[in-house]
Amino acid sequence: MTPVPAGPLRQLRLDHLGFAVADLAAAAEPFTACYGFGVLDRSPGVFGASGVPGDGVRTVAVGAGGIRLVLTAARDAGHPAARYVARHGDGIRDIALGTPDAAATFAEAVRRGAEPVAGPAERDGVVTASIAGFGDVVHTFVQRPGPAAGAPGPAATGLHGIDHLAVCLEPGRLGPTVEYYERALGFAAVFSERIVVGAQAMDSIVVQNDAGTVTLTLIEPDTGRAPGQIDRFLASHGGAGVQHVAFASDDIVRSVGLLAARGIGFLDTPGTYYDLIPGRLTLSRHSVDELRDLNVLADQDQDGQLLQIFTRSGHPRGTLFFEVIERLGARTFGSGNIKALYEAVELQENRSDATR
Repeated sequence: MTPVPAGPLRQLRLDHLGFAVADLAAAAEPFTACYGFGVLDRSPGVFGASGVPGDGVRTVAVGAGGIRLVLTAARDAGHPAARYVARHGDGIRDIALGTPDAAATFAEAVRRGAEPVAGPAERDGVVTASIAGFGDVVHTFVQRPGPAAGAPGPAATGLHGIDHLAVCLEPGRLGPTVEYYERALGFAAVFSERIVVGAQAMDSIVVQNDAGTVTLTLIEPDTGRAPGQIDRFLASHGGAGVQHVAFASDDIVRSVGLLAARGIGFLDTPGTYYDLIPGRLTLSRHSVDELRDLNVLADQDQDGQLLQIFTRSGHPRGTLFFEVIERLGARTFGSGNIKALYEAVELQENRSDATR
């Protein structure tokens, strides 16, 4: 890893996620009506446009607490947002990073090997500059004259921050992508694992910025094993991209209950999973029955526990989805749940066979 000197790279933070969408109203509606986010702004300059402003480009920012999502729709087929949608469908094309000096951060990142996309430019008092990330996703450095406007507290559903983003990479791209983030942005690899589920396998490395406020879980499939969900994402999405965004909650039972009541669909969990929880861990918060009623998953590591659940993808290609996560000290990402779910399905199938 290339050490991060004192300077702009040490002050990076997550500013917003830039979504490229085909229909702005349709894309924004679930975030406001279901997730409980407020409309923060309708001016591209305030949050930094995820693309080049121009005629036929409309942008809306929604969010709450530390969550800021900027949705951009463009009629011009040559606009970056329109090109992204044409290739991948609606999705995240910009993981924007806040900085006190966008020009200096851009210059330092390029000096360290980042691929430049757009040089420094000012609009409505906001200075931006962009570099390449992975696939067709970019990182825009955003420098504001003051604090970014936003909702003062969590969403009505209790969601208050972005815990991490999961990124699917093509086979063979995990190592080079980790090296790129270490070298160009000074991120550190903080966790790695190989996950084997039946005949499938995937490798994952988590990278974070110096302050630990931007976390990317980078995943590639093992093509020597049977195809799985990462392979399906890559095929449906048309290459690397953000698979899911994890929203943080301080009370997952409350948040998931409210989200479900507002129409958000979540993945089901076999009942046998909850039968096995007492043998895996002693819950430090919530009860097994509360988790069972909502299909919430539980895992633990040496630092504590985490509770998590994944939404059903509403994307036409079945790619992008979301996660709700509550951390009770845990620093990992719930990989134990993959094994636990696999064992639960096996137990459920064995029980079914025994009753036939």
